[in-house]
Amino acid sequence: MVVGGAAAGGYYVGKDERTAGEISRDATITSTINTRYVRDRDVSAMDINVDTYRGVVTLYGSVASQRAAERAVEIARGVKGVVQVNSKLTVVDG
Repeated sequence: MVVGGAAAGGYYVGKDERTAGEISRDATITSTINTRYVRDRDVSAMDINVDTYRGVVTLYGSVASQRAAERAVEIARGVKGVVQVNSKLTVVDG
């Protein structure tokens, strides 16, 4: 039985098809990516949301340049356990 805030990436545990181990791994991937974004000068101030499901990472949000979008994908791909990265990032001027 899973008790507490084990949900990751916007998925509700009670309806989730993943095992507790998969949920934990996905949460770790999401957390690691977010931590690396905070530490990276190209993406640290960007509005990027990270969703992970069975190792597949999807990035949502807005970035200031194509370089920032590419860097965000590069960082996500470099995290252990990531099997694929889908970018839904939008480049906005300003």
